Amino acid sequence: MRFTLTELPGAVIIDPELIEDERGFFTRAFCQHEFEDHGLLPFVAQCNLSFNHQAGTLRGLHYQVPPAAEAKFVRCVQGAIIDVIVDLRVESPTFLRHISVELTATNRRALYVPPLFAHGYQTLSDRSEVLYQVSEFYAPSAERSLRYDDPTLGISWPLEVTIISEKDAAAPHVADVKGMAST
Repeated sequence: MRFTLTELPGAVIIDPELIEDERGFFTRAFCQHEFEDHGLLPFVAQCNLSFNHQAGTLRGLHYQVPPAAEAKFVRCVQGAIIDVIVDLRVESPTFLRHISVELTATNRRALYVPPLFAHGYQTLSDRSEVLYQVSEFYAPSAERSLRYDDPTLGISWPLEVTIISEKDAAAPHVADVKGMAST
């Protein structure tokens, strides 16, 4: 696996190193030792799979707060998505900054999302499926979300949002979240 640091400290793009022959290819998709060597949390409490019928579907921006703050390791296994993460670590020099990474079944790229980052994605193709490994168990009392179109965050989604849950559409803006101030 090739680990590429992003402009947001702790967030890492991970590309597979394919070993190919006439049968196809083999690659390591996850390795506890390699994660540890790169300072990433190697623990997996849950694996989640999300299927999306239509391009333009938006999920997020979701995160969990301590003591259940979670790291995520996200990969698109069918179709294509634009994956967006936002640094919510108040003490971070990149607080409230975001990055977008295209994850597709073809590029096989993955994104490591550190704890205290909001995470969301928009499908770029119909029938997109996303697999993510999560370092903590889902804790409803620790679950939080932010508005996907909050002008404070300035996220430019590539497609019109065609489908979004009521819960995500009603998520608060940064200015409305206690303890979180814009920079």
